[in-house]
Amino acid sequence: MALQPVPCRENQARLFGGGDAGGGAAKIGAAAQAHFDKHGGLAIAADQVDLAAAHPKVAFDQQKALPQQVVGRQLLGRRTFALPRAQGAARMSFMENALYVVATPIGNLGDISLRALETLRGVDLVACEDTRHARQLLDHHGIKVPTLALHQHNENEAAAKLVRLLGEGRCVALVSDAGTPGVSDPGARTVAAVRAAGFRVIPLPGPSAAITALSAAGLADARFLFVGFLPAKVGARKTAIRALAPIDAALVFYEAPHRVTETVADLAELLEPQRDIVIARELTKMFEQIARMPLGEASAWLAADANHQRGEFVLVVSAPPAREGLDAESERVLVALLAELPVKQAAKLAAEITGQSKNALYARALELKGG
Repeated sequence: MALQPVPCRENQARLFGGGDAGGGAAKIGAAAQAHFDKHGGLAIAADQVDLAAAHPKVAFDQQKALPQQVVGRQLLGRRTFALPRAQGAARMSFMENALYVVATPIGNLGDISLRALETLRGVDLVACEDTRHARQLLDHHGIKVPTLALHQHNENEAAAKLVRLLGEGRCVALVSDAGTPGVSDPGARTVAAVRAAGFRVIPLPGPSAAITALSAAGLADARFLFVGFLPAKVGARKTAIRALAPIDAALVFYEAPHRVTETVADLAELLEPQRDIVIARELTKMFEQIARMPLGEASAWLAADANHQRGEFVLVVSAPPAREGLDAESERVLVALLAELPVKQAAKLAAEITGQSKNALYARALELKGG
């Protein structure tokens, strides 16, 4: 016996109302019944067909033509409505009232996922770091959806607008210029604001420059720490590198072309020369280059060819070598004390706290301070 759609409201006719929206909804309901009678075996047992969930979308956007056939289904815990158009045409679906965080290509436009494309086609608005940049991606895939600028200078204001739109029942996508929003790109404050307002945030996994570089680095370290961009000022950058030095993990940095030479020089100065560095530039783009070498040779490699200093960079530095008699916790304590005390005092106090050799701690403190 074919499964029957179960209404989730007592009075569907009153819910759908009158006018064009009401008439369209009635036709949709009839089509859904016919589909379930014919294809009931494909339905998920005990699934409820909540045609009322479609109604706000129908009433809200009259400009989107509604096909005559609708199927209620449960997909990954979310109720959606697949709307097949003419035979062979792309399937469209009513989407959940939510913020969709969509990862986009970091270079090669072919790296976007099918789910990302379906989502970008289905939302009412795409919030993006740069509307011109996003428009290139959308136009490339024939996606005609309005865009809204959301960048580091207007994120609070733009996030408030997205919350208002979600409150009106809209579906919104969030993208950055490249990669995953919120990872060294705007988006984190927007996601926090949307969650605080009680709306769902749905992430779509995809490209990330950090993960792409790690996958091609060939490092055997058991863990990694994503640092992102180091401070631009020399003093602050060196302080940050010293604090990262004892961490038992590969370190992943982003860097701009006009600072990459200085950053690599600081890394070579403050970290152990035994550590390797992977310099990955222009990932997935025409001039992609990935080179691995001892950290001490990296500055010479950059200087050997002007092209080596061009593009967007991911730098991956291998974890520190094992150090006899000085564990990671002792180094962490020493680094913290060095930020406030002279070398001799920091080493003495670190020895009292950790029980490690004062001489070993003093020698390490000299290394961290650059001699």
